[in-house]
Amino acid sequence: MTEWWRGGVIYQVYPRSFQDSNGDGIGDLPGIIDRLDYIAGLGVDCIWLSPITQSPQADMGYDVSDYMEVDRLFGSLQDFDLLIEKAHALGLKVIMDKVVSHTSDEHPWFQESSLNRDNSKADWYVWADAHPDGTPPNNWLSVFGGSAWEWHTGRRQYYLHNFLTSQPDLNFHNPAVQDAVLDVMRFWLDRGLDGFRLDTVNYYFHDARLRSNPPLKSLKGQPAINPYDMQSHKYSKSQPENVDWLRRVRALLDTYPGTTSVGEVGDDERGLELMKQYTSGSELLHMCYSFDFLGPKFSAEHFRSKVEAFFSKDEFGWPCWSFSNHDVIRHMTRWAPFSSNPADLSRQAAALVLTLKGSAGLYQGEELGLQEADILYEELTDPRGIRFWPADKGRDGCRTPMPWQSSLPHAGFSTEKPWLPVKPAQMALAVDRQTDDPESTLNYYRKILAWRKSHPALVTGDIAFFKVAEPVLAFRRSAGNKDLICVFNLSGEARTITLSGVELALEPVSNRAELSGNTLALGPNGFAVLPAPAGEGKVVYKG
Repeated sequence: MTEWWRGGVIYQVYPRSFQDSNGDGIGDLPGIIDRLDYIAGLGVDCIWLSPITQSPQADMGYDVSDYMEVDRLFGSLQDFDLLIEKAHALGLKVIMDKVVSHTSDEHPWFQESSLNRDNSKADWYVWADAHPDGTPPNNWLSVFGGSAWEWHTGRRQYYLHNFLTSQPDLNFHNPAVQDAVLDVMRFWLDRGLDGFRLDTVNYYFHDARLRSNPPLKSLKGQPAINPYDMQSHKYSKSQPENVDWLRRVRALLDTYPGTTSVGEVGDDERGLELMKQYTSGSELLHMCYSFDFLGPKFSAEHFRSKVEAFFSKDEFGWPCWSFSNHDVIRHMTRWAPFSSNPADLSRQAAALVLTLKGSAGLYQGEELGLQEADILYEELTDPRGIRFWPADKGRDGCRTPMPWQSSLPHAGFSTEKPWLPVKPAQMALAVDRQTDDPESTLNYYRKILAWRKSHPALVTGDIAFFKVAEPVLAFRRSAGNKDLICVFNLSGEARTITLSGVELALEPVSNRAELSGNTLALGPNGFAVLPAPAGEGKVVYKG
C-alpha cells in the first residue's frame, strides 16, 4: 500500500532515551532493535527516529557534522541496516529526522565555506556584511536567545544561525545546496528508509534582501521570556521560495514508491496555513504538523477550529496530529488542570488523537501515561533550559529514559547512570508494571490501536463536527458505510449529553461513559464512540 501513511500512526523514538545496550548511559540503535517487538506490539504503523547521524551533540543531534554516517553514540550504519531489516520484517515502516535547515559548524561544508569568500562553498551558508558600525545586518533573533547573527573573524562577516551559534544555516537560495541535500536523502532512501520527518521545514529559506522583522502585534504586557517570541518572523523564515524546493523533495520521494514525508512547521502566526500549503495536492509534502496541539490549550473550540480550518477548502492536504514530542512539555502535564484523574486523561488523549481526521503521532512513553519529569538545574543538558531557567526549564523533562522494569536500576534503561535521570514518578509507570494489568494505560493504547484498524472511517474517513457547547467536543467520522460518532467531555466534571439517530451501543474503547436510552452520561474526561447509520445522528449539549 503506497499510501500507508494516510491515517497511519507514527511512533516517535528518541534514541538517546529508548534503550541502552552497551552500558554507556545513552540509548542506541542495538537497544532499539531489542525493543522492536514492543513497538510492533503496540499496533503502530511506523517508527520515527530522532537524529542519529554524526554530531557533536551540542543540540542532541540536531547539529549534524556528517549526514551520511551514524553517530558512534548510537552505533553504525550496519546497525541501522539491521534495524530497517528487522522493523520491516515486523511490518513497521521507519522514517528518520532529516535536519537540513542548518548543520553543525563542524560540518566540512561549513569548515570550507568559512575559509574565505571565494571557495567552492563560499555561499553554501548565509553570510552577510556588518553595518558600517559593526552591528549585524538586521534584527533577526535566535530561537535559543540573542541575535541570529554570529561574527566570523576569518571571513569578517556574519553568518546566520536560527538556533545555536554552532548551528549555521544553509543557504537554500543556492541550487548546489539543494542538490547536496537531495543527495543526502537519496543515500538513506537507498538503504531502505521509508521517508523523513523534516525538521523545521519552514526555516529553509530566508528573505534574500535580509529585511528586518517587524514586532509581533499581538504581544501585550511584559516582555516574553525569550525575545524571539516578540518578533513576527516575516522575513527570517516561511518564505515563498520554500514551496518550489519542497516540490523537488517530493519528486525525489516519488521515485521511491511507498515512502513518505512529514514536515515540522514552527510558526505560531502561520502554522496551520503553512501546513495546508505544504501538503496541498500531490507535488509537495505528504503530511505536516504544527504546534497547535502541542501547547496548553485544551478546549472543544480549540480542537474543532483547528481541524475544521485545515480541511475547510483543500481536501488534498493531510495533517499529522500530535499531542507530545521531544520539544514540548508532555501533554499529561500540560493538560493536568483539566482532569481529576491522570488515567482518564491519558485514555481520553489517546482516543482523541486517534479519532481525529489525519495521521497520528505518538511520542515514546505516551502509551505509559508519562508526565513531565521534574529535572533539577544541575541535571540539565538542554541549551534552551540552561539559558532561560527557571522561567523556561527546557526540554529535558520530556526526554528522560523509557522506564522498562521498575525493579531494576534506572528502570532497565541502562546498567549505568543514564544521561538524564529516571525519576520515581516515571519508574512507577514502567512497562513491566503495566503489561499484565488489563486496565493499564499501556494496554488501553494497544486496545484502541487494534480497534482503530478495523474502522476505515477513522483511518481515511471524513469528519464533521456537531455544534455543542463547551466542554463537549463531538464529531462524526464517515467513510461511505456506517459512521462513528465520537463524544468527548474535556473537563474534570461529569456531563450529560442527549443523543439521537445512533445505535445505542458503546464501542469498547469508550471510557467513563454510560448509556440510558438516548442519554449519554460522561464522567470526568469521559468519552464515547457510538456507531450510527450513515448521515444520521445528533448530539445535543447546551452546557
